[in-house]
This record gives sequence, structure tokens and C-alpha cells, in this order.
Amino acid sequence: MSDKKYTNPATIALHAGWRKDETTNSVTVPIHMTSSYQFDDTDHAANLFALSELGNIYSRIMNPTNAVFEERIAELEGGVAALGLASGQAASAYAIQNLCSHGDNFVASSHLYGGTYNQFKNPFSDMGIEVRFVDPSDPQNFLDATDDKTRAYYGEVLPNPSFQVFPLQEVADLGRPLGIPLIVDNTAAPLICRPFDHGVAIIIHSATKYIGGHGTSIGGVIVDGGNFDWEAHPDRQPKLNQPDPNYNGVIWTEAVKALGPIAYILKARTTLLRDMGAAMSPFNAFMFIQGLETLNLRMKEHSANGQKVAEHLSNHAMVERVAYPGTSSDLPKERADKYLSNGCGGLLGFEIKGGHEAGKKFINSLEMLYHVANIGDSRSLAIHPASTTHSQLNEEELASGGISSGYIRLSIGLEHIDDILADIDQALAKAE
Repeated sequence: MSDKKYTNPATIALHAGWRKDETTNSVTVPIHMTSSYQFDDTDHAANLFALSELGNIYSRIMNPTNAVFEERIAELEGGVAALGLASGQAASAYAIQNLCSHGDNFVASSHLYGGTYNQFKNPFSDMGIEVRFVDPSDPQNFLDATDDKTRAYYGEVLPNPSFQVFPLQEVADLGRPLGIPLIVDNTAAPLICRPFDHGVAIIIHSATKYIGGHGTSIGGVIVDGGNFDWEAHPDRQPKLNQPDPNYNGVIWTEAVKALGPIAYILKARTTLLRDMGAAMSPFNAFMFIQGLETLNLRMKEHSANGQKVAEHLSNHAMVERVAYPGTSSDLPKERADKYLSNGCGGLLGFEIKGGHEAGKKFINSLEMLYHVANIGDSRSLAIHPASTTHSQLNEEELASGGISSGYIRLSIGLEHIDDILADIDQALAKAE
């Protein structure tokens, strides 16, 4: 384990949380395929369960391989701790469930990935947790939807698939005086956006996407910024400030003071992860560690290629409009300039002339780009959201998310830009 702290993302991604294995001197983080761990003695075991010290108990709760990944992503985001999970869907669910109980509500942007939108709208409703969707273009909408039972605000940094940058600071500043944290999904903008620098309290990722980078592993992660005062408004955040029956009546904000500002993430680990069990596989954690090592380089290339594709499509006769932060104007452009650095990522959408049928022809005519329900892969991908990733949404919900019948989402990869553009152009020609 390395105690040295670095500030440059490229270095953090290679060195944070690990130097060598103390037994074998292995430089690569081992895959610890074990379910459980030997305690030193009964006092050691009791201390771990009492949270008076941190350590390994059972791999559903923590694992040494997962721990390196968690520390590394926490340092990359500028947070204090992280929790690796089995999927991005588990991360979005736990992030809200950690604060909300039956009868509570949270306010979420209407511009969300379709799976997240449906998770919030339907399964959460079954649990008695209400989501209130609002248009994120005006931050005041979040405040207008707030009442005494509102526990959190939620948005996506680069909403999938509208790709209009979320007003991070504006929404965070509205919620913080009320004791309401802003939770954001930064899946589409790792390294090019630093949400904690703009008042965000909690970050989630689908590690499946850019962090993994190669479409090999499913995983998610929650990162705690350690920058939110959960005690300032105890009535607003009862799950952190009242005795928790899930863990012997512990009051989380009091119990962890000696361990640092980790009440939120430790509660998520020792209650939700322990009891609900969406644990990340150590093998997948190993794969995500490999992905992090090249993330800095890949995001630069994804962004460069994405910008060129967006500019190309903006001038194409078959394209009605392009959704990409780097080619936007007015307020969307202002927010992109404010919150994104070192490029705007590899995700974009465009409206094809001819609507639904032209969109189908375009997708079916692609020869190099994959027709895949994923983003952030090293390979370029394409999909028709209205009939796939967002097919659970009705027409009104699709419209509120900026999705039309002729809208195509592209995840631009690392191929040579000439080859990417050639495939897009030939598919557009066949869609006429």
C-alpha cells in the first residue's frame, strides 16, 4: 500500500492505493478470490463489527482488490471514500436508498439514461419512494419541487442521450442550505468533469463504461465527497442522524467521527451492501483497475474524435441537428465551458432527416460501428434510443428527455477518425 498522495490524474490512476504486495512484491494488484478473512483474535473481530476499526470481514462487504479500485477512483474524483458495486444500476439505487425511506421523495432531472429513469419511476415507487422529475435547464425547478420530505437532488453530468451539461453548481447551491445533497452520475465525463469542485456531494459511475473502457465487465461505484454536513439539518437527513435499526441503533454521523467524514459511504457499505448484496466481483474490480490506468489517455482521444464527428455531422445534409457539448451554443455552451475541461467526451446524438425509418436504415447500414446498448467502449457504437435504451418511456417522457423517433446516439471510440467518418457517411447515404 502506498501512502504517497498525487495530484495529477494520470499518476493517480496508476499509483493510488497500491505500491506492491507485501508478501510477493507483485506490482500488479492481485485478484483476491476469497469469501472471508481470518480474524487475528476475538477482540479484532469485535472491533471490526463495532466499526471501531476498519478491515476485511466478508467479501460481500469489502475485498482487498475492490479496495484498491475504490481508493483509486475516490482519489481521481477528489472524494474521501468509494464503494464498488455490481453494476451502475446498483450504484444509482443505493445512492438514493441510503437517504430515502418509504414516504420520502427526491427530485431528479428528467434528462436521464432510460434504465435510471425507469428505476426511479417504477421500482422506487413500489418501495414508497417518490421521484419528482423536473427539467434541468432551469435549476429553480428543483427548488420548486422540494418539500419537507425531499432528501436529495439527482442529475447526470452529461445526460444520456441529450448531452446538455447539468447545472451542477446552481442546483448544489440551492440544495445545500436546506440540507439536500446533490448526487450526480459522472459516467459520461470521467476526468473531464470534477463534480466535487462544484458543490456536488455524491458521485456515481457505471464503471462498465469509460472506466472499464473495453466492454468486458459490469460494475458501478459510489464516491463520497466528504464535503457535505449531514448533521447540519438532522430532520432533513434522518437516516444518518437517527438510530439505525439495521446496525444496532448506531447514529452514523456520530459513530464515524474518529474515522473521518465517511458517514454516508460507510452506511451504504455496512447496511445496503451487506443486506442487499450487490457486491462487485474482485475479478471485475481488477479489470476496472486496468481500465483506470489508461483512462486519461482514452478520454483525450474519445473527446478529440467526438468533436470531429460532431462538427462533421453539423454540416451534413442528412442531419437536422447535433447534440454535443462542444458544438452547442448559448446556455448549453456556457455550461459546457464552465464544467468540462480537456474536451467534451465521446458521446453525441443527432437527428436524422426522415425520422424513424431513416434512423433504422442508418443503424442497419453501419459496417464498422457496432449496434450495441453500451457507451464508453474503445470501439465506436451506435443505437436508436427511442426503440431500445429508452423504450420504456412514453412519448411525453421521451420528449422531456430530448429524444425523438429519429434520434441516433453515438459513442465515438478510438478508431482512426477517417474510418469513423467514412462508416457514418456511407450509412447516411443509404438512409436517404
